[in-house]
Amino acid sequence: MGWRIKEISAFKLASKTEEGGRRVFVRAGVALVYAHWEGFIKAASEAYLDFVDNQGHMYRELKSCFAVFGLKGKLALLSDSRQAKPNIEAFDFVLGELDKPARMRISSAIDTESNLTSKVFANIATSLDIATSGYETKFNLIDESLVRRRNKVAHGDYLDLGAADFRSLADEILQMMRDYKTDLQNAASMAAYRRPPSVAQQ
Repeated sequence: MGWRIKEISAFKLASKTEEGGRRVFVRAGVALVYAHWEGFIKAASEAYLDFVDNQGHMYRELKSCFAVFGLKGKLALLSDSRQAKPNIEAFDFVLGELDKPARMRISSAIDTESNLTSKVFANIATSLDIATSGYETKFNLIDESLVRRRNKVAHGDYLDLGAADFRSLADEILQMMRDYKTDLQNAASMAAYRRPPSVAQQ
């Protein structure tokens, strides 16, 4: 978070310069804030998943959303194949893996789709069992104030954003990043990725 805050703060400060250069810093700043939004959510999510991966739990001991990361290939076969034999083999494989050490496919696990809208963010959070209710009031901000404007900058379109509004947007996005960081840290410290013992033993 530290270097991301430092870079965004530099553009917030630059947006207070004389009128001539202000718009340039606002345009560049919007692109930078989006880049850090996408980059942080992806990096933090992968770090948490890596943490879970290194705890040495069996698939059976993890909540379903985490087990899915390791078993996704066979689960995809179950949903795609219409043939009985491959489906039976895939299901037997999944059952046989439940008592083996979980291994996550982290390199391809978190997909921001190069356009981290509220829908994509909610999907990533849900895949890590992070509640999205605290972020829902900010979904319109993500989609309209950040992603839409970032796309306008990327396409060379006019940007309808003043310097003060840019600084407010940057602060809002930084706060969401901090909140997400806190949610992941709390989940890690409370071992929220584990299935309740009574369920795991069934």
